[in-house]
Amino acid sequence: MSAPSSARWTLHPDRALPADPATRDVARDLYAQTKDLPIVSMHGHVDAAVLAADQPFGDPAEVFVVPDHYLVRMLVSQGVPHDALGVPRLDGGPVETDPRAIWRTFCTHWKLFRGTPTRYWMEHVLVEVFGVSAPPSAATADQLYDEVQAKLSTDAFRPLALVDSLGLEILATTDAATATLADHADLAQRGWGERIVPTFRPDALLHVDRPVWRDDVALLAERSGVDVGSYEGFVRALEQRRAAFVERGARATDHGHLRADTTPLSAAEAGRIFDAALRGEASSADADAFSGHMLHEMARMSAEDGLVMQIHPGVLRNHDARVFGERGPDVGYDIPVAAEYTRALRPLLESFGHHPGLRLIVFTVDETVFARELAPMAGVYPAMKLGAPWWFLDTPDGMRRFRELVTDSAGFYNTTGFVDDTRAFFSIPARHDLARRIDAGYLARLVAEHRLTADEAAETAVELAYELPRQAYPKPTPRP
Repeated sequence: MSAPSSARWTLHPDRALPADPATRDVARDLYAQTKDLPIVSMHGHVDAAVLAADQPFGDPAEVFVVPDHYLVRMLVSQGVPHDALGVPRLDGGPVETDPRAIWRTFCTHWKLFRGTPTRYWMEHVLVEVFGVSAPPSAATADQLYDEVQAKLSTDAFRPLALVDSLGLEILATTDAATATLADHADLAQRGWGERIVPTFRPDALLHVDRPVWRDDVALLAERSGVDVGSYEGFVRALEQRRAAFVERGARATDHGHLRADTTPLSAAEAGRIFDAALRGEASSADADAFSGHMLHEMARMSAEDGLVMQIHPGVLRNHDARVFGERGPDVGYDIPVAAEYTRALRPLLESFGHHPGLRLIVFTVDETVFARELAPMAGVYPAMKLGAPWWFLDTPDGMRRFRELVTDSAGFYNTTGFVDDTRAFFSIPARHDLARRIDAGYLARLVAEHRLTADEAAETAVELAYELPRQAYPKPTPRP
């Protein structure tokens, strides 16, 4: 193992701030007013079971490498096989199981992440959270492994302690509509019910052409206690599950359909498709029509029960069928596609865009639609807010482009502020830190151009970082 360096690794305090000295000075002042604000993390994929168990995290490879599809996909693109990164095979076949070897592989390829947001997030985590002594490299891999492992083994780095130390005011998990929510019940009994909340994700039930859809419908019947032998029963069961989520503190729903279509069907046609699906006879056209109809139904339910409705279409999941068959989902093969929103969302917005009970947040990974479609709609429909750039767009330049593209039409207050989308628990503060720096830089330019006063920019910076996310995800207030 290498001897520890006498100089600790530090990060530049002005990272991601504007290069122009005059604008940078203004941005520093703005960032200073937001950097320590609490974090509102309303779209996460941290497993509620991990939080409820509150056991020490595993080794550095298990925490940082194996589950991180951002990191894995870059290494795979450069010829590092999934097996070498310990990504499990569905058939239980052999993969690398030595965590130190997996960590070494990551550190040896550290330069591949130059210029990517993964590098920014990892640097922030390693330096600001773990205080490691040196950047990753082949020479420092074992030293960093030991330093990170030492921290992970302490009580201060258990999940619930980190919710406090990382400044997470509220953390939302994402949960299947059929989830028992037992972990959330456990957390609530221990006083965490207001800070760790579930999110209702019904996607598996709304796509009737999935091979296991009928199994999921049977589970819905079991969990809801509602007979789902008919379309009417199916809708009642979904409403019952939404009510169970609200009771457990949920603030929002989450919908990751391929398309944004929200065209409603008649009850008779929806029932026909549902019955055909139960028989295994629904066509692909039927399935597409039913999923669009159900998004319209989800908007109706949100207008009634107060759950914020989040939509993020436009991702073709599991692009490589062979890899999906070998490894399953979430290993880096979800690829964006062009998305259309103006016509697709029109039925939903005509029905509920002015409804006082609906809060609709629309995300995209197709930034070509920010200025052309999404910002103009968010800039006129009271129910709609524009979600933050995320996934392939929550990068320094992607977030700058977002502000430049949407502010003209939507302003700041028809957006949600920053909403992260991560499975990597430790990267949550890193992502919020980067967003706060980018917004400080954008606002500083408006000050330098005499388009905002310094006081207006400071107020806006705080609202983007903290107030707008809180306002975008209020506690549900069901309507009579």
